[in-house]
Amino acid sequence: MSAPRLITEADLLAPAAYAAVRSERRRAVAARKRLRRVEVGPFVTFYFECFETMWLQIQEMLHIEKGGPAQIPDELAAYNPLVPKGDELVATFMIEIDDPLRRARVLARLGGIEESPFLRLGTETIRAVAEADQDRTSAEGKASSVQFVHFPFTPAQIAAFRQPGAEAVLGLDHPEYRHMAVIPEAVRAELAGDFA
Repeated sequence: MSAPRLITEADLLAPAAYAAVRSERRRAVAARKRLRRVEVGPFVTFYFECFETMWLQIQEMLHIEKGGPAQIPDELAAYNPLVPKGDELVATFMIEIDDPLRRARVLARLGGIEESPFLRLGTETIRAVAEADQDRTSAEGKASSVQFVHFPFTPAQIAAFRQPGAEAVLGLDHPEYRHMAVIPEAVRAELAGDFA
């Protein structure tokens, strides 16, 4: 397996070239994303990121916002931190509640939730590290509905995670949201490819 790398301007397609393949690329990445998603409890879904998901995100931002070459450095700076670096899993987790009033009530109780994700692998617990680009809990204690976290692995933890059939449990232990889910085998196998 090749070492993970960051997305560069050279990896990006020109606007017309991307428009020509947009539907096909979105379909391909959507299929891969289905194997990179884990629901934990009633409201939280983890979406594990990789080079391809972040490449598509950057291309979509450029396509929609049409900022041209001047927009590219900002998009690379925003999304490259979410590309796994070979010794970690990186996830966006979303608190998904359709009803706006209920969503506001729940988020008001979930301040600090970005500090609560963990991944349990046998007797090992890997604590998530929240992306430090900005504070995602307001001064009033309200959580953002979108959070970004890194799960840093040791070499031994990587080896254990890569074992076919290894049981990996993803969870949150926030006082107001304590839920866990076993990562399905197909998802574990897909995510094992994120390690260099």
